[in-house]
Amino acid sequence: MYLVVPMEERHIPGILEIEKLSFHTPWSKEAFYQELKNHFAFYLVALDKDKVVGYIGSWIILDECHITNVAVHPQYRRLGIAKNLIKILKDTVKIKGVTGITLEVRVSNHSAQNLYKSLGFLEYGIRKGYYTDNNEDAVIMWLKI
Repeated sequence: MYLVVPMEERHIPGILEIEKLSFHTPWSKEAFYQELKNHFAFYLVALDKDKVVGYIGSWIILDECHITNVAVHPQYRRLGIAKNLIKILKDTVKIKGVTGITLEVRVSNHSAQNLYKSLGFLEYGIRKGYYTDNNEDAVIMWLKI
């Protein structure tokens, strides 16, 4: 069982651990501290007691939400945490007047694409060379609320 709460400064060390375990080019500690100050940013974390086991980050601009990152600790994957984080984000931003959610996902990340499709996201295009670590393309996906 886990609890989903808004991100706070105390969650950043756990988020950084997940970042390092999940991504080729993880975000820095400074980047997450800046997100706490960013009035467009909206982050949620999933906690197992006090341990951060997953998180989702987004920016809300006018009536659109852009998911910047989603990750779950490897020991907690395949438990529905990412799916629930996205659902809670969707329900929360809908209350704030958001009518659509977008994200980019690596063309090679089929498991993430399948997760997003299972939640109603549709493919809307490709961003060529989007990922700077290996110049991989990104699939642009949208969910209309």
